[in-house]
Amino acid sequence: MKKSLQIGSAFIGVIVGAGFASGQEILQFFSSFGYVGIAGSIVASLLFAFLGMNLVQLGSRLQTTSHKDVIYHICGRYLGMFVDFIITFFLFGVTVVMFSGSGAIFEEQFGLPMLLGSLLMAILTILSVTLNIKKVIGLISAVTPFLLVIVLVIAGYSFIHFDPLSIHMDAAIAKTSPAASNWIMGSLLYVSYNIAAGAAMITVMGGTIKDKKVAAWGGIIGGLGLGLLILLINFSLLTQIDSIADVAMPMITLANGMHPIVSVFMAIILIGMIYNTAVAMLYAFSARVVKPTQPSFKVFTVLFGILAFGASFVGFVNLVGTVYPLMGYLGFTLIAAIIYSWFVRGKRSTQVS
Repeated sequence: MKKSLQIGSAFIGVIVGAGFASGQEILQFFSSFGYVGIAGSIVASLLFAFLGMNLVQLGSRLQTTSHKDVIYHICGRYLGMFVDFIITFFLFGVTVVMFSGSGAIFEEQFGLPMLLGSLLMAILTILSVTLNIKKVIGLISAVTPFLLVIVLVIAGYSFIHFDPLSIHMDAAIAKTSPAASNWIMGSLLYVSYNIAAGAAMITVMGGTIKDKKVAAWGGIIGGLGLGLLILLINFSLLTQIDSIADVAMPMITLANGMHPIVSVFMAIILIGMIYNTAVAMLYAFSARVVKPTQPSFKVFTVLFGILAFGASFVGFVNLVGTVYPLMGYLGFTLIAAIIYSWFVRGKRSTQVS
């Protein structure tokens, strides 16, 4: 169970860094639909648990060190080649987004140059990726409990100060920018782009476990934990929707409403989660190009990290607006392949029995 919890925590860490970085994503995909967005949170939670279970278990069964084996296994040769190429491209793209996002937080929250924030994140990420995968998983999983604590604190504070009569929900959500036409599509797209971003590292984590049941539980725990965080953040945003409907970093805004120190602590946690994703994405990208056991792996990691740092100057908002929507639609293909693979395995096991 301890190993399952570690994998589940690392799974949350990988996804949270990409999808929760500011709270803006939860606002766009869930809270912008009002209270019905809570139903979307529940749908996303169940999907994350199901897909996470399958990806970690497939990684364990194939003992993979790169997402390539799993992708070709569930997608076949030709579709697998396309999905593999796109995922590999987006691994680099999300690394770029994370470097840029770190710079944005340094500038907005601490008044420091954006260049400094991006550079520090790039250096830390490159140094971390040169460690072995088990150490990387440990680093990623270590930050997750701190995020859960701060989110619980903010959610509790928001609930205590929640006055439903003072919320003008229709007027507030009219100021938001929904990422989809309805709450169902919003939850599906959210899961889709996060799975597309995290699939590579999730399968690699599964490859470190030989017991398929332990791997499966790790995926389930991670998915349900992720769903709990979505629900808590979504609820927090809904209770204060009037004040955060049109802000760039709603979770930090909520934290600042409690106390400036809480805001600083929240910003530090967000940087930690961004670091999680940056490490996971750069490792998975490098591992796809060069096997981690080869001496040149570290050299290529440094090169890829430098290239990602250079590309981060395109700008955080522009990068998110370009990279994430594309990933969402790719994710539908991957999700369909995972569900198909699950049905095929189920039929085979029935025939064997």
